[in-house]
Amino acid sequence: MWEFDAELIHWRGPAPFVFAPLTPELSDEVKDAARGLMYWGQVPVTATIGATTFETAMWPKDGRFLLPIKVAVQRAERLDVGDPVSVRLSLRG
Repeated sequence: MWEFDAELIHWRGPAPFVFAPLTPELSDEVKDAARGLMYWGQVPVTATIGATTFETAMWPKDGRFLLPIKVAVQRAERLDVGDPVSVRLSLRG
């Protein structure tokens, strides 16, 4: 399990695509741990932000992973682009 802090970012698309970017160093650590679980470069994870736990898959972008923040999580935790978050993250699979 990993814990990290991030500032939420927006990445293109008509829907509210909001992500918590991992640092390149943490991304490398997760990538090493996820060998055998990755598919098409994506890593299946369970994440917790505040009181909300959710399942998703991170994908690589510019040398780091992006953790997608589902709309339901954004609403439950009252999150928007630019907000700081603390994330607990574990691999699924």
